[in-house]
Amino acid sequence: MDAAGVTEGHSIEVHLDRLLAERGMTLADLAARVGVTNVNLSILKNGRAKAIRFTTLTRICEALSCQPGDLLSHRPDDG
Repeated sequence: MDAAGVTEGHSIEVHLDRLLAERGMTLADLAARVGVTNVNLSILKNGRAKAIRFTTLTRICEALSCQPGDLLSHRPDDG
């Protein structure tokens, strides 16, 4: 994984750190609101998640008052 939170094998960047900071919310706060474990959110935050359920994505977006594109972005390969 590189500094942008991108894991080898995909080029999706996760912006959960930024969104939490902007909202003054901790990972534990979000986990409680979304109904998932801190560990699972940490895996997502650190770019190590291989998948995310749409129901979880929906709850995260509702809790953070954001759109999926605020949370995730695609970084095209430079090659």
